[in-house]
Amino acid sequence: MNAPSGTVPDVSLETASRFVATSGLIIDEVTNTSVHGHADLGADHLTPWGVVHGGVYTTMVESAGSIGASHAVSERGEFAVGVHNATDFLRPTTGARVAVAGSALHQGRSQQLWEVIITDTSSDKVLARGQLRLQNVPLPKEAN
Repeated sequence: MNAPSGTVPDVSLETASRFVATSGLIIDEVTNTSVHGHADLGADHLTPWGVVHGGVYTTMVESAGSIGASHAVSERGEFAVGVHNATDFLRPTTGARVAVAGSALHQGRSQQLWEVIITDTSSDKVLARGQLRLQNVPLPKEAN
């Protein structure tokens, strides 16, 4: 169900799609210009070679950036959809608790650019970083 104009939908792990929930991303805080969350990465996130799959990081960049950007335009009856995701995988890991920190680099009338950094909380080393360009679009009309 869509959130009414001007309200922010529930972004908890319990209400996420199965795809997003599998990433394990838990959103801790959202503002109009930042998103903070975390995830515990382990066996469910690994490639056949035993390291965290890059698609997990890409999903976290897309999810965190979309949540922050959509929060920023929710009062206008809009949400933000990703149009370009460039995620760099910097260090492999076999599993870790990660911090996910997103920040707005640009927020225009029709587009936004967000940066998301994923860090291993035990070593403070950056595992992946991404930039997500998003288009601000009207919330879809609810089906009758």
